Amino acid sequence: MPELSKLALLREREDHIEFKEAKHNYPFAGGSHSDVKERRKCVLGYIVAFANERGGRLVLGMADKMPHEVVGTDFAKDKVGQLEDEIYRRLYIRVHCEELYSDNGNRVLVINIPSRPIGKALRFEGVPLMRVGESLREMDDQEYFSILQEQDPDFSARICNGLTIEDLSKEAIENMRNLIYAKRHNAEVLTIPVPQLLSDLELSTENGLTYAALILLGKSDIIKKHLPQNNVIVEYRISENQPRYSARQEFCEPLFTGISKIWNYINQDAINPLIHIDAFPQILDIPSYTEETIREAILNSIQHRSFQMGADIMIKVSPESFEVSNSGGFPYGVNLGNVLTVNSSPRSRKLAEVIEKAGLIERSGQGVDIMYSNCITEGRPMPDYSGSDDFQVKLRIESKIENPQLRKFLTNLRESRKPEDQLNAFDLITIYSIINRNSSGIYERSIKRLLGEGIILRHPKYEYVMGNSYFEQNLFVQKRLTDADTLRRLYYILEDGPKSMSAFITEWENELTIKQVRTKIEKLVGSVLSKSGKGRGTIYKFVNNG
Repeated sequence: MPELSKLALLREREDHIEFKEAKHNYPFAGGSHSDVKERRKCVLGYIVAFANERGGRLVLGMADKMPHEVVGTDFAKDKVGQLEDEIYRRLYIRVHCEELYSDNGNRVLVINIPSRPIGKALRFEGVPLMRVGESLREMDDQEYFSILQEQDPDFSARICNGLTIEDLSKEAIENMRNLIYAKRHNAEVLTIPVPQLLSDLELSTENGLTYAALILLGKSDIIKKHLPQNNVIVEYRISENQPRYSARQEFCEPLFTGISKIWNYINQDAINPLIHIDAFPQILDIPSYTEETIREAILNSIQHRSFQMGADIMIKVSPESFEVSNSGGFPYGVNLGNVLTVNSSPRSRKLAEVIEKAGLIERSGQGVDIMYSNCITEGRPMPDYSGSDDFQVKLRIESKIENPQLRKFLTNLRESRKPEDQLNAFDLITIYSIINRNSSGIYERSIKRLLGEGIILRHPKYEYVMGNSYFEQNLFVQKRLTDADTLRRLYYILEDGPKSMSAFITEWENELTIKQVRTKIEKLVGSVLSKSGKGRGTIYKFVNNG
């Protein structure tokens, strides 16, 4: 903790510190000022500016002129914890606050501000700020562009001093050989001497072995010695809301042995139980989590984590959800809105190259596509990155099968098509979004294809709806209680609630007489539809709410 006497001797510019008297009513987020320049002179404004300047300290309760006399402040008194939480909620950075007291009891609040993430500028009210004298000004284009141009150095390509071939796991090396052979069918890789193999993969140079070699192939005790933060921790909870874990396993393994061990641990009956779904005429037993999706999630975290930040990869798994988080935030240029559309470069590029050559991933950057495609095809919710911020990426995958009908439809579609004719991730997200009425997830480039194949149809009210082939997989149709075309029409008539007979008459007015429509609908009552009310007040809905 800094001493007040030492703080009093610091210079604002040279020592990356800012002093404010802030005796009473110092603004947190602009206060009552209407002038833009004055609004910036608040706690959040200074935090943004300091973070953009690679960190510093904001001191409240001391005069800004030297020597910095202690005058005391009541800002956030008895609410320091709430202050830190609110700053994180607004800016996604974690500050550390300290309270100091002078001999006469005057309180000083010191806010320690970390640096912004690499490649990202923080903003206050939409503006990236920096300090200039007594004011806070907007960065000019050159300053802002220089930040956006920043990249994390490839830590995995750095030389790991002291690492030798004897420090590498023979089992991991053999696993790597076999995987590369299976991917490339080059028999030479099975017999080539280890030094040459490492050199060919650029895991070793004339200066020594790289950190990529350590992470991929190093013995566990050697990894702990050189890179103690290279852990994957798996915590199992009986319920995702349970505060404490029921089981915990820490993996400090070379990736070429560890990835299988992690999956085998997760794939236990207790952790990965079967889900039973009605897929008439069968009851299907579906694992809560599938291997390809979970492996992709873990490999993505390993490739994109920031080793410099020193945090382990954390996996929390329960019957409801699988959640994996890694330090470092999204790579440069990636955010929640474009995670699928931007071709990102992993932080550990050398690591990713070898993983790709070994076939653990199809190609760098494709893992997100695979996870989205798998989750949608399995009838699950889409992967969720909303818990991510500038300092960590958090991915949540839910186990529940929310739409068995979509699962059966897409599974049959996948099995009936050649590889070159398969739907891509954007097609699947578009289908998912149409079903769930989320216009922001509809990709226009997919619409033409899906319309042309009859997978979706135009609709006067909803713009796009699912076609008959989707409804053929509904249990009502499977049990021959109605046909797909009728069910599709009923579904979109009743989607926003029960309807009277007039809605059905309107739907079929150019195809059936009123009497035919009444007969058609009444035949479905008791099996597909239920009705309530009398006379003109009669309304219809799906049995069991559809």
